[in-house]
Amino acid sequence: MEAYFDNSATTRVLDSVRDIVVKTMTEDYGNAAAKHRKGMIAEQYAKEARAEIAKTLKAADKEILFTSGGSESNNMALIGTALANQRAGKHIISTAVEHPSVYNPMSYLEELGFEITFLPVNHDGHISLTQLEEAVRPDTILVSVMYVNNEVGAIEPIEEIARIIKAKNPNTLLHVDAIQAYGKLVIRPKKQGIDLLSASGHKIHAPKGVGFLYIRSGVKIKPLIYGGGQQNNLRSGTENIPGEAGLGVAAREMYTNHEEKIQHMIALKDHMTDRMSEIEGTVVNSKKGMESAPQIVSVSFEGVRSEVLLHALEDKGIYVSSGSACSSNHPGVSGTLVGIGVSPKLLDSTIRFSFGVFNTMEEIDYCIDVLKELLPVLRRYQRG
Repeated sequence: MEAYFDNSATTRVLDSVRDIVVKTMTEDYGNAAAKHRKGMIAEQYAKEARAEIAKTLKAADKEILFTSGGSESNNMALIGTALANQRAGKHIISTAVEHPSVYNPMSYLEELGFEITFLPVNHDGHISLTQLEEAVRPDTILVSVMYVNNEVGAIEPIEEIARIIKAKNPNTLLHVDAIQAYGKLVIRPKKQGIDLLSASGHKIHAPKGVGFLYIRSGVKIKPLIYGGGQQNNLRSGTENIPGEAGLGVAAREMYTNHEEKIQHMIALKDHMTDRMSEIEGTVVNSKKGMESAPQIVSVSFEGVRSEVLLHALEDKGIYVSSGSACSSNHPGVSGTLVGIGVSPKLLDSTIRFSFGVFNTMEEIDYCIDVLKELLPVLRRYQRG
């Protein structure tokens, strides 16, 4: 049996996504900037995809900018808005548990003379709203907060965060990294006070190499890529029509019968959480139900290194993560696990299980049975 529990790293594409990607690569393969019929057909795919995504957010089509994925969306949101708004101030606020695609652009902005305040999180993975309010200043131009934490699934209270920011400084922009939230949560940027929002295709059963950035109308932002002026001069370069078309289809499918899909993932998460209590020496770092993201369960296993357990599970056809795949080339202590107060002896013993629409209860039960079989052996071996 095979059980793929690494959907927060990447997902298998939906059949409908595969079909439209193949069609736009083999039949309707024109350049969307071309003036002939094939170009116009390609441009229509981009328009339809943009409209589908905008509909899921109750946003305007023109507020959706296609990118190469979550990292580019985050970079553009942070660097593009910082450079466009620096006359109003050079202070930016973020959190201590952001993804590298937020944290590293922040480091770059520091080099350019911006001042960054990083807020800590509590044991639930949430920032202190009081600390946030105290941190917002007249020269604060941007706040960037991850919606769903990619390691433990903690959900930040975005609407409340926006309300606090805008009450203190109405001109401060709020960027939300929604890469683990889009497709899993109902998101309404205007209602929630979000000015910029990043999403990635391959987290929601669309292709790799495509994502989008929601930019609220009126937000000043500078492009990072200059050239032929595609996408209203915001992102030059030939548009990735197969990726965009696939993302549009995946967005529509994820938000069709959305509640049913989410309840399925919550049932999987809660079942795994409950069954983990059958295994000695386990600590679940994620909350049940909608207290945390529906698709993520973080578990620490006493007495066994996460990488050893990951490969032992792999030998049994079970695929998991020992942290964010996006930072796997930079091993080290997880800032998130430290931030939420995971015991130092468990920091290198934590596995992330993450679910998608294809996972089943049978896979969960198979995984638990395998863990019961492997852990006593691995623990004896590591002690020896």
